[in-house]
Amino acid sequence: MTQESPLRPAGSPFWRRALISAGSAFATLSVVAMLAAVAFLWVYAGPGPKAVQGGSTTVILRQGAGLSEIASTLQRAHVIGSAALFEAATQITHSSRRLKAGEYEIPSKAPIQLIIDKIRRGDIVHHMVTIPEGLTSEQVVDILMAYPVLTGAVPIPAEGAILPETYEVRRGEDRSAVLQRMMDAHDELLRALWAQRRADLPLASPEQAVILASIVEKETGVASERPRVAAVFVNRLQRGIKLQSDPTIVYGLTRGKPLGHGIRASELASQTPYNTYQIAGLPPTPICNPGRASIAATLDPPKTNDLYFVATEGGRSSFASSLDEHNRNVEHWRGVERARAAAAPTHSPALR
Repeated sequence: MTQESPLRPAGSPFWRRALISAGSAFATLSVVAMLAAVAFLWVYAGPGPKAVQGGSTTVILRQGAGLSEIASTLQRAHVIGSAALFEAATQITHSSRRLKAGEYEIPSKAPIQLIIDKIRRGDIVHHMVTIPEGLTSEQVVDILMAYPVLTGAVPIPAEGAILPETYEVRRGEDRSAVLQRMMDAHDELLRALWAQRRADLPLASPEQAVILASIVEKETGVASERPRVAAVFVNRLQRGIKLQSDPTIVYGLTRGKPLGHGIRASELASQTPYNTYQIAGLPPTPICNPGRASIAATLDPPKTNDLYFVATEGGRSSFASSLDEHNRNVEHWRGVERARAAAAPTHSPALR
C-alpha cells in the first residue's frame, strides 16, 4: 500500500516561493498600470501637435458624424496625434455621445482634454454678417455674395423686404437660407409693430408703412430724430402735401446709388414714379431696407405740427410748422454754411 505524502505546511519553501511570485507579478502589473495611467494622462492633458500653419487650425465636424469620423477628421487636420487615443479618451470620459457638430478653431498644441471639452460644449466659431440700415436690396445681396463662408447665389429680393440686423451664419450655409432669415425677421417685426400702430395713421397697409419708413431711414441723420422726421411725413400725408424727399429723387434716378453731386434743378424736375417733388403721396416701393427703429418711428410717431425740416449741424435737423418758419431756418443755415466756407483756409499751389 502506497503511503501518501503529507501536505506541505504553509510555511514551507514552496508556498513562500508561490507567494513571492504572486506578489512580484502583482507589483509588476501595478507598475504597468501606473505607467499606462501616466501615459494616458500625458496624452490626455499634455500638449498636442503644433498647428500646420499659424496659431490655430479650423476643423469642421459634419452634422451626424460618428465618433470614428470625428476622430479621423481631427487626425487629418493634425490637431491630434492618434484617432484611436482620441476615441479611447472620449470613451473613458463618457463624452463619446456628447460631441457636437460645427466649425471649431483648435489652438496649436491643444491637449486632447481641451479638444474634447470644446467639442462637447459646442464651442464653435461664430460668423456674423451685419446689414446696415438704409441699404438697398441689391446692396444687401452684394454683402452676402462677398461673405466668404457662405455658398450659393441669391436673386435680389423686393426692396424693403429685409430687416437690417447682425445675423449669425455658419460656414458653408447657403446664402438663400440666410436671406430668408432676414426676410422672415422683417415680416415678424412688421406684423408686431403694425398691430400696435397709432390709430390715425394715413397708411393703408404694412407695405405702405415700409415705404414711408424707408424714406424716414434715408432722411434721418441722427437716430434720436427718427420719430420727429416720421411725424413730418405723416403730417404731410394727412394734409395732402407732397413729401418732397430728396432721397426719393436719387432712388428714382440711380436705384439708390449716390449721384456724386448735389441734386440739380433738372433732377428735381425728373419724371420718375419716385420723385416726391412731382408726385403726391408715397412712391410705389420702398427706397431702401429700413431698420427696426425707423419702422417703429413710422408706425408710432409723436403728434406734432411739424411740416418741414432742414439739415443743420452734425446731421441734425431744424423743424418748422409753417413755410415762413422753414424758409427762415433754411436761410439761417445756408448762411452758416457760406460763412464757414468763406472762413476755410485756402492753399496756394506749391511752387515747383
